[in-house]
Amino acid sequence: MTTQEIVSKLWNLCNVLRDDGITYHQYVTELTYILFLKMAKETGTEEQIPEKYHWDKLKAKSGVELKKFYNELLSELGDNGTGRIREIYQGAATNIDEPKNLEKIIATIDSLDWYSAREEGLGNLYEGLLEKNANEKKSGAGQYFTPRVLIDVMTKLMKPQVGERCNDPACGTFGFMIAAHQYVAERTDNFFDIADADLAKFEKEEAFTGCELVHDTHRLALMNAMLHDIAAPITLGDTLSNIGKSMHDYDLVLTNPPFGTKKGGERATRDDFTYPTSNKQLNFLQHIYRSLKNNGKARAAVVLPDNVLFADGDGEKIRLDLLDKCNLHTILRLPTGIFYAQGVKTNVFFFTRGKTDKGNTKEVWIYDLRNDMPSFGKTNPLKPEHFDDFIACYADGDLSKRKETYSEENPNGRWRKFSIQDILARDKTSLDITWMKTESDTDNYTLAELLDQIKEKSQNIAKAVSELEQLIGEVEE
Repeated sequence: MTTQEIVSKLWNLCNVLRDDGITYHQYVTELTYILFLKMAKETGTEEQIPEKYHWDKLKAKSGVELKKFYNELLSELGDNGTGRIREIYQGAATNIDEPKNLEKIIATIDSLDWYSAREEGLGNLYEGLLEKNANEKKSGAGQYFTPRVLIDVMTKLMKPQVGERCNDPACGTFGFMIAAHQYVAERTDNFFDIADADLAKFEKEEAFTGCELVHDTHRLALMNAMLHDIAAPITLGDTLSNIGKSMHDYDLVLTNPPFGTKKGGERATRDDFTYPTSNKQLNFLQHIYRSLKNNGKARAAVVLPDNVLFADGDGEKIRLDLLDKCNLHTILRLPTGIFYAQGVKTNVFFFTRGKTDKGNTKEVWIYDLRNDMPSFGKTNPLKPEHFDDFIACYADGDLSKRKETYSEENPNGRWRKFSIQDILARDKTSLDITWMKTESDTDNYTLAELLDQIKEKSQNIAKAVSELEQLIGEVEE
C-alpha cells in the first residue's frame, strides 16, 4: 500500500464523523492525537508515554469505556506529559461523541500497512493528510498551507546550509522548515556525514524553528516536526506581539505570513517596530528583515500580497526601509488560483540583509509569472515545470549572471530589471510594476472555472459585508 493510498483511506474516515458535526480541520487534529500513539508504537518510542496509555491499551477498549479512557488519556498527557508530548496534547479535547466512531478510527489506523508507511516515511504520510486538509475548501485550512511546489522552489533558491539558523515566523503546519531540513539532509547524507557531534545536535534541536498563533495548527506543526526528526522549538504565540522581539539573528527566513489587518484595525502590539501599522503583512515584513543577521549573507524568501507593493503611508516607508537595509534583488509575481482563495494576488520577495542599514538595493529584477498564464486550481494544479524558466533566470541569485530577456523584438518578456533610481522615481516608491500585454483574463478560463471564481468572489463579498456589519455594531455599542 502506498503512502497516497494510506492517506486516502485515513481521509475517508472523516465521513464516519459527519454525524458528530466534526469539521475537516477538527478531524485532522483528532487524527493527530490518535496517530501519535500508533506512530510511537511503530517507531519503538513508546517509552516516552506512560505505559497505561500505550497504543495496545487504547485499542483494547470499546464502547463507553473507550470514550472515558480516551478523554482521560488526552487530559493526562496534556497536563502531565513531558516535552513534545505535553505540547501536542496540551488543552486537547475530543469532538467525537459516538464511541462506535472512535472505535472505527482506531481499528482502521491499527489495520493499515505500517511497514509500507515506514518505508515511504511517516512524515510523508502526515504531510499528505495536511495537504488533503488544505485542499478541502470546506476546511478553511488553506490559509495554513502553502503549495508544496512553491515551498520547494523557494527553498531550493535560498539553499539552506548546515550550521545555519532557519526560521518561519508564521509557520502554520511547518512546511517551509520541513523543506529546509530535507534540503540540508539530502546534501549531508541525512546528517550522517556531519562528523561534529555538536553540529549534528544543533541541526536537530536548534536549526529549524517557527512560531504559530493558532493552537490546533501549532499541534499539527509539532507532530510534523517530530515525524521529520526535528526537535527545535516551535513557539505558540503571536510574532507580532512582544514574543517576536526574541526572534532574531537568523541566517534564513522562509515564510508565507497571514494577510489582512488586525481585528478592529488596531496597530501592532510590538513596541519595537519603526513603522507600526494595522496591516499584518507589512508588520511581518518589518519583523522578517529585522530578524536577519546583518552580515551581508542572511537572506529571506517571503510570500506577500500585492498591496505590499503599492500601499502608501507606512507601506511606502517600510518599502524604503527594506530597500535600504536589504538587497531586494528579486520579486516573483505569482499566478492567481494557487492558494485556497482564487482572487488572492501574491508575490515572492527575495532579499539579503546588508552589513549596513543604508543603500543595499541597487537593482530589482521582477519576473512576471502571472500575466498570460493559465488559470490554476484543483483541475489545473501548479507544477514544478512552471518555475523552470524563472529558476534559470534567477541564476542562483548571482546578479552578474542574469540576462535580461527584454528586447525591442520581445516586449512581452517575463524578466525585467529596474534600477533603484527607476524605483525611487515612481509614485510612492511603488513596486507594482507590470509591462506584459495579455489577453482578457477570462479567455483562458473554462465556464466551470469562471463559475467557481464567481462563487468564491460572492462568498468573499458576503464575508466582507458580515465583518463590516460586525464592526459597525461594535462602533455603535
